[in-house]
Amino acid sequence: MERAIVHMDLDTFFVSCERLSDSRLSGIPLIIGGGDRGVVASCSYEARYFGVRAAMPMKMALLLCPQAKVIKGDMDRYSNLSHDVTSVIEANAPLMEKASIDEFYLDITGMDKFYGAYSWTDELSKTITKETGLPMSFALSVNKTVSKIATGEGKPSGNLQISEPMVRGFLNPLSIRKIPMLGEVTFNLLSRIGIRNIQTLSEMPAEVLQQMIGKNGLELWKKAQGIDNNPVEPYRERKSISTENTFDQDTIDIPKLKSLMMGMVEKLAFQLRSEQWLTSTVTVKIRYANFDTETKQSRVAYTSADHTLTKVVMELFEKLYQRRMRLRMVGIQLSGLVRGTYQINIFEDTVEMMSLYQAMDKMKNRFGTNAVMRCAALDTKPKTK
Repeated sequence: MERAIVHMDLDTFFVSCERLSDSRLSGIPLIIGGGDRGVVASCSYEARYFGVRAAMPMKMALLLCPQAKVIKGDMDRYSNLSHDVTSVIEANAPLMEKASIDEFYLDITGMDKFYGAYSWTDELSKTITKETGLPMSFALSVNKTVSKIATGEGKPSGNLQISEPMVRGFLNPLSIRKIPMLGEVTFNLLSRIGIRNIQTLSEMPAEVLQQMIGKNGLELWKKAQGIDNNPVEPYRERKSISTENTFDQDTIDIPKLKSLMMGMVEKLAFQLRSEQWLTSTVTVKIRYANFDTETKQSRVAYTSADHTLTKVVMELFEKLYQRRMRLRMVGIQLSGLVRGTYQINIFEDTVEMMSLYQAMDKMKNRFGTNAVMRCAALDTKPKTK
């Protein structure tokens, strides 16, 4: 039986959320993002016409489209609307994976026995728009890779269905940039040897591609062939991530405790970014030598940035640790998680700060989480759970 995999994507999600609450924003160039030194989180099709793109420095975006209206953005509202859409899909789809705050995969294999798979998906898309007011694009194909690419190719005018016999003809003329997870470094490497479209990539020997790119070479070759056996993973909302450190000897050394917590935050924030989460609630827990345990928490704007979370953790610790007794344990929990990537969902940080985090994360991914960290956190080895 041919698989039937749907990719659903909320069109210009942040922009659509803003227009939902203010119809005067419809039809005009609109940019969601931070201040002059920030980046574009999202932009309307009217702004894209002038060359504005997500993750672009705000200064460049306003040079390209000076008439655009800029809105800072409200991740709480976006998260709530995403939850509304998720609820509609969960109530109707047999198997759903929530890939991000505005993207979903559905496995509706076998639906043609009862109701045309494309017709069913189209009806669900219309139901989502009717119940939430948000526009939804989708594509139906035989696997996740092809359906995701097809969703992008169908925007903004229509939705596509790519059956098995159509896959290679659909993929071949497209740029290799269209392949999910093919980054800028890999694109530049392949482009330098003349591989710019998917057909040329698919005609390369898989062994050569592996030698050039490494372990991901074979997976990239398969995607260029239209092969993707990855299943749609059932949706499970992760509630929190946390870490605790119990000391061999009870301590009252405040500088050491703060250094330890700084290292704990760095590791948790890196985990957030690696797994594409943003947190909205920070909790600090302490346990005194007599086993009394106290906690304090604070709401924050959705973030995965070390410096933001470290500041909140230190403030909570100062408010929490009042008895000046020795401590046997400290813990940090990040909860209220939503899917989202650091570079497009942080509205306050500068381009320079983003570049710093991206460089640090690249080193940690390659050499391990302890490869680079603040000096104050060098001796910390918390256990994450």
